[in-house]
Amino acid sequence: MSEQRNLYIGGLEEEVTEAVLKAAFLPFGDIVDVSIPVDAGSQKTRGFGFVQFESAEDAAAAVDNMNDSEVYGRRIRVNYARPLPKAGHGKAVWDATDDWLKDQQKDDDKDFIQAEKSERRADDGMQPSLTADTS
Repeated sequence: MSEQRNLYIGGLEEEVTEAVLKAAFLPFGDIVDVSIPVDAGSQKTRGFGFVQFESAEDAAAAVDNMNDSEVYGRRIRVNYARPLPKAGHGKAVWDATDDWLKDQQKDDDKDFIQAEKSERRADDGMQPSLTADTS
């Protein structure tokens, strides 16, 4: 059995509030916290939430009983929440983009050099000799 007490609830209808989510999961045990993230721009819910139980056993019971159930007419997914990555762990998104751009530039440079070499070879075979025949 997992020792996790934090659950991810996905597929929530926009009208589902933290109070509704708490009421839906309260039958499985004591709840420490409920949160439903809101989009900063639109101020609307993002369609998922989190429930933290007092005990891991209660969280396991909630996963077993609530996954693929319906809340406000929509089927929800209930799984153990994954922990957030630690700050400074990994690379920023734009760092990966910079690496990709550098790789693309290298490939473009190789293609350009190959094209130039091919043109030179073609030109060398077609160019008339510039040396004068002094015979």
